Amino acid sequence: MNLHDVIKGPLITEKLDQAREKFRQYSFIVDKKATKIDVARAVENLFKVSVEGVRTNIVRGKTKRVGRSIGKRPNYKKAVVTLKAGDTIELFEGGTVEP
Repeated sequence: MNLHDVIKGPLITEKLDQAREKFRQYSFIVDKKATKIDVARAVENLFKVSVEGVRTNIVRGKTKRVGRSIGKRPNYKKAVVTLKAGDTIELFEGGTVEP
């Protein structure tokens, strides 16, 4: 599997921001077929950091309705990557965000 196909993007929530600051854990949305080893290799090669551990989870899509029609959001796979001490990943380059 290609390294650029494994990681689809970062997952950013308030809870994950606290984990990033406190435990050096970063969360990514990854390909459903990717294994923990694939995720660790992709993070190490793309961001030039050392990975200590990887935990994966398949998040089931919620059922949503608009009026009478019912739909379902797609399932996706989430990976929480723990980095070794001293390593960081810059998720946003360029600094400030304009409103």
